[in-house]
Amino acid sequence: MISERRRKIIRGTVLFIALGFLLLTLAVNFLPVNILDTDFSKEIQEHQNPLLDVSMEFISWFGYFPGSVIIVIVAAAVFFFFKYKREALFVLITSLSGLITTIIKVIVERPRPTDQLVRVVRKVSQQSFPSGHVLFYVVFFGFLILLMYQLKSIPKWIRATVSVISAGLILTIPISRVYLGAHWFTDVVGGFLMGLICLYVQSYFYEKYSVGKSKE
Repeated sequence: MISERRRKIIRGTVLFIALGFLLLTLAVNFLPVNILDTDFSKEIQEHQNPLLDVSMEFISWFGYFPGSVIIVIVAAAVFFFFKYKREALFVLITSLSGLITTIIKVIVERPRPTDQLVRVVRKVSQQSFPSGHVLFYVVFFGFLILLMYQLKSIPKWIRATVSVISAGLILTIPISRVYLGAHWFTDVVGGFLMGLICLYVQSYFYEKYSVGKSKE
């Protein structure tokens, strides 16, 4: 159980993150193209080769359709099969991050990076801010890490493997999106911040529901 003092610290941190996301949203709304983003993209794309292209595409694959749908359904099915029904349900709920991303994208309407400004490896049609890939990875893979920490009945080597892979994807997806020319630096930062907020909400209700079930 988390102490009340720790809960207050977490809530304060989440509010600070929410404020940061709001300020970032206002900034990209007024300056959709800025020197920070273009310079960062040039730095990331400075070293290019076909192998790196393939590697970055692979990292991003889990966030494209149908990859994102497949991994959510497979993960939920595995938890359900091993009698973790509550966990399976909450894993499915992580897919709602796509709806949140779409709503924010429509409101902000920030254009994607263009060929005139950066190297675009893979063109996408939706608006740019925030990065849906980053948001989804933080929520889905972040929640998997939380579950691996909570579910001590799962063999330690499985929990460690899932946690390391999930953390690796969370840390590399921002670089992947910028390298592929699909997003600006501020897009991936926005996706990361909103992802943390969504992950907190998801984790809060998971813990609350778990406590409720344990008292029955």
